[in-house]
Amino acid sequence: MTGQPKRYCVIGAGSSGICSAKTILDAGGNVTIYERTDQIGGTWVYTDEVGNDRYGLPVHTSMYEGLKTNLPKEIMGFPGYEMPAQPASYVPWHEVLQFIRDYSAHYDVTRRIAFEHLVEEVRPASDGTDGWSVTVRQLASGLRTTERFDFVLVCNGHYHTPVIPTYPGGECFLGKQLHSHDYRKSDIFRDQLVLVIGAGPSGTDLTLEAAKMAKTVYFSHHVPEKLKQLTFPPNVLQVPDVLRILPECVEFVDGSQHPVSVIFYCTGYRYSFPFLHPDCGVQVDDNWVRPLYKHVLNINHPTMAFIGLPFYVCATLMFELQARFCVTFYGGRLSMPDRADMVSDHDREMNGRWSKGLKKRQAHMMGAEYQGEYYQSLAHRAQIEPIPKVMTDMHIDSGRRKKEDLQNYRNDVYRIVDENTFVKYDISEVVCASNELTVESHSS
Repeated sequence: MTGQPKRYCVIGAGSSGICSAKTILDAGGNVTIYERTDQIGGTWVYTDEVGNDRYGLPVHTSMYEGLKTNLPKEIMGFPGYEMPAQPASYVPWHEVLQFIRDYSAHYDVTRRIAFEHLVEEVRPASDGTDGWSVTVRQLASGLRTTERFDFVLVCNGHYHTPVIPTYPGGECFLGKQLHSHDYRKSDIFRDQLVLVIGAGPSGTDLTLEAAKMAKTVYFSHHVPEKLKQLTFPPNVLQVPDVLRILPECVEFVDGSQHPVSVIFYCTGYRYSFPFLHPDCGVQVDDNWVRPLYKHVLNINHPTMAFIGLPFYVCATLMFELQARFCVTFYGGRLSMPDRADMVSDHDREMNGRWSKGLKKRQAHMMGAEYQGEYYQSLAHRAQIEPIPKVMTDMHIDSGRRKKEDLQNYRNDVYRIVDENTFVKYDISEVVCASNELTVESHSS
């Protein structure tokens, strides 16, 4: 880069924002990270707070006390900076949080973060350039400032704005209703009759959480294969979709009724970017953020990027790959893609998804079918190093194991052999081997 370093605005200091900032610094850019809370970590931060924080803003994090990762730590690091070695592959949330903070400090990112700064508006600059006008409010003082940036990377995550369905009679229910966003500790389920609605990753994990304390858990969903594949504790009963809610019970679409004292919505989140001015040219339609080139670049204003929208992915590795993809063009190593090419690529991919019966809310879904090809397409287009195949393979294997053995899959231990190969053990084998080595070293 020549002349003055380009100015980058990163919105959010979670794992996607931190690794994006590190990538920008590596390329010689000047970066400011705006973070609305007082600490690094995004969704990995735990707080007992629910509802609104001390500034009257909705609490951002959805972290609960007993969470363990649902992916092996071996695919949760960054290139050149892996999570610390230990016997287990599935680790508690606080270890991931510490890892992100250590990563930020190691690469001198932390001092670039403006904490407790709320981004209120992002709009194209009025000077006729491709730059951006970003207005932020310092929460403690209320002071508003507007800064001009050459590039904006939106890294605010997508597990913060809950989707709560409505059912006939819901307003008359006499028990407790809450969304997983506001769940913190399992004590609230002690001796309760709990209805869990939703069969995504949080729904299955939180059904297990509720079952530890509840008398009975009713797991409601409309995914038939779940009935065949998932094995729950004996106090969990799988039931179909909710038809209506009565004051003290719930009726399901098969006509059955069950008494319920807690309704627990594990029904996902809405992608939300309230700070984007309409002139940014981005629309969100049932969680389909468009128009984006390769799920990242704003086709209408490609100096804006979104990091981390795709789901069912090797998340941190994908964040880092997407950031390198952006900086390749923003830093000038390659020319920005032609608009017509971006539109053609976008339309081709989306039409392929629609032809397979996917819905708008699945526009950014990857998983076993799409993620490997997606990582390769980013790397190929930007002429950068891809994510090693072994990472995708471990991700797919982990998902398969969760379906096979929901209660015990976190006992699996993964070890990487090379870029194409991994091995897998049970945690008891690893601990036993570690103990034997310890005894041998003490006796020698």
